[in-house]
Amino acid sequence: MDAIDTESQTLLPRSQWSRRGFVMTSLATGFALSVHPVSAEAIHTDASGLDAGEVKVPVKDGTIPAYRAMPDKGGPFPTVLVVQEVFGVHEHIKDLCRRLAKLGYFAIAPELYARQGDPSKYTDIPTLISEIVNKVPTEQVMSDLDATEAYAKSTGKADTAKLAVTGFCWGGFATWMYAAHNPDLKAAVPWYGVDRKLSDIIPKNPVDIAGEVKCPVLAFYGGQDQSIPQETIEKRQAACKAAGKTCEFKVYPDAPHGFNADYRPSYRPEDAKDAWARMLAWFKDHGVG
Repeated sequence: MDAIDTESQTLLPRSQWSRRGFVMTSLATGFALSVHPVSAEAIHTDASGLDAGEVKVPVKDGTIPAYRAMPDKGGPFPTVLVVQEVFGVHEHIKDLCRRLAKLGYFAIAPELYARQGDPSKYTDIPTLISEIVNKVPTEQVMSDLDATEAYAKSTGKADTAKLAVTGFCWGGFATWMYAAHNPDLKAAVPWYGVDRKLSDIIPKNPVDIAGEVKCPVLAFYGGQDQSIPQETIEKRQAACKAAGKTCEFKVYPDAPHGFNADYRPSYRPEDAKDAWARMLAWFKDHGVG
């Protein structure tokens, strides 16, 4: 798959990705502008006992910024790739990494829009999607996640033989795709993984690859999520079952989209707590923990 020239909308060979450069060379601070005002319920996990902060991940055409958190003593640790929401690697995603690190994981969230733009600066979601998100090739995302795994392994602190991936919203979509891409994975947990508008650079949706996943998948959904109809969930279930894959689907009947996003009105504490515990159990049951 080719890369895309975000100015002219023409496709570029992957060898020319580097000629476009990187818009983001470091992570945004705080929360993305499009999610303000931030809810008073927003959780902040401190970094005591952790080695946490921004790192640079070497990729095929340069480096991308990422947030990495792990215990400050011991290791190597079981590894979790954390895939950003549509808003990029902002404060909420960093906090999720710290939460995992407090539990003994090496958690790392790469900024997967680094070439296309800075999502934290957008004040409305439709413009963010049209100007950045829809210009991010799926193949580029898979390559960058591969590079993130390689970086984690190179530190000597990550046990990538115990590798999992989890992601939220757009990251839920990417988690599904990565589960079908990387045979190193032991577990995958997509949260409300949306379908995407297909294009030359986004050729497939989760239902298209559900029968090809290379690890057990636990998928969370909100029953009130208007962006993911029940029919979509059922089609994914059917594809997994037909291929004999280990996939479980948990729908929280009263939850909307983004029910784990504690900094937004969509947050549902009880459902979020239950899903988080189920995710951790899924990791441990499949050798990541």
